[in-house]
Amino acid sequence: MIDHAQAVALAQRALAHLEAGTTDQAEDVLRVPVTEYLDPDRWRREVDVVFKRVPLALALSVELPGAGSYKALDALGTPVLLTRGQDGVVRAFLNVCRHRGAQLCPAGTGTRHRFRCPYHAWVYDDRGGLVAVHKPGTFGDVDTAEMGLRPLPVVESLGFVWVCLTPGAAIDLDAWLGDYARELERLELDKWHVYEQRELAGPGWKVAFDGYLESYHIQALHRTTFAPTSTSNLMVVDSFGPHQRILYPVKSLRTLRDIPVEDWDPAPHCGTVYTVFPNVSIAGTWEGHGVVSQIMPGPGVDRSSTVQTILTRVPPVTEEDRRYTAEFSELVERGVADEDYRTGFDVQAALSSGANTHFLFGRNELALQHHHRWLDRLLAEAN
Repeated sequence: MIDHAQAVALAQRALAHLEAGTTDQAEDVLRVPVTEYLDPDRWRREVDVVFKRVPLALALSVELPGAGSYKALDALGTPVLLTRGQDGVVRAFLNVCRHRGAQLCPAGTGTRHRFRCPYHAWVYDDRGGLVAVHKPGTFGDVDTAEMGLRPLPVVESLGFVWVCLTPGAAIDLDAWLGDYARELERLELDKWHVYEQRELAGPGWKVAFDGYLESYHIQALHRTTFAPTSTSNLMVVDSFGPHQRILYPVKSLRTLRDIPVEDWDPAPHCGTVYTVFPNVSIAGTWEGHGVVSQIMPGPGVDRSSTVQTILTRVPPVTEEDRRYTAEFSELVERGVADEDYRTGFDVQAALSSGANTHFLFGRNELALQHHHRWLDRLLAEAN
């Protein structure tokens, strides 16, 4: 549960900004070379040094609701298979048969206790063990104990399934999240329900993710979607290592001015974004609906893919609940796909025009600056 005292304190900070026409700010404007969005070598290092080494939140726990649940996905060109075994434990494997390399199952979710290779019918269990070789009498000797699916490091915690895409690496989630783990714990994501999930094509991953990190654009870009209820250019930002908690007030926050603080209920008047570095946004989870966005680099510097999951705290049962949830889902898809990403594709296409040698991240784009500084820091540390 969200801590009420913390929510009130954050709402007080936001209300002070709303009254003064201010926002949390960085110390100065940051200049970011445009080449950082174009250079394929830089992009390759971001993928290899950051995305393939840190714990990635590849799935929500609620996507694997019971024993036998699985999810298959492509992550940065790596075919991944997540399973929940009969013991309730989530495991991660390379979704690749050990015989001749075929993928065991296509992308998607479902329920299976056995995975049969479509090429030569080798069979694996949900713990990754090889349990059957087709026509073993003619094939020859196979050490089944050595020919199980290749495991990937995985931890299930805080409502996510965290995976490292480097086989044999260690996951230290406590070190990676630090105090931020408590912030994510309060969201209770393991108790939510998946209403809808979709995949959105996007521009380069940094162009795409930048839009989740600032509200400066809301009034101009989201005039008919988010701007009618949300404030623009006002954010309360707190960082936890590379991760960030962002609060932006709904316009109705002003109504709290005339209510004693001890009677405040901030949740209806505050929008939130919790980011998990480098690529996850968890938005709007203080009330009954939320959206988790997982932005993954595509096959090259100029493309990305976003898995957008609409969550509800309780499944919509009444006609009114179903209508509101459907409208919420449609609004989020339209705001991101038709506005953020359509503009992002235009930005991506113009990057090589030579019009700009640098982007300027304003003082009011504090979270954006923080994210890019941390990306640069991790790349530098890898050197």
